[in-house]
Amino acid sequence: MDPILKAQKSFNGVQVSFLSGDVTHSVLFSYENLIELGINVSSLLDHPEYYGVDRNGRIVRTDFCKMDLHSCEEK
Repeated sequence: MDPILKAQKSFNGVQVSFLSGDVTHSVLFSYENLIELGINVSSLLDHPEYYGVDRNGRIVRTDFCKMDLHSCEEK
């Protein structure tokens, strides 16, 4: 899983930059494609660090297994 570094809104979708090894790649994902993948576009734009790109080039939410990205306060 390659971590997403940045996600920016574009006219036709979301431009995603991710790190694969030592190389940064940039790919445009259409809104339709993101919806098909079950990705919440607003969440991707606000928190790209919660997502990664798998070997098949699909975006996957990854923060469920990264406890350091969660903040829980007891009330």
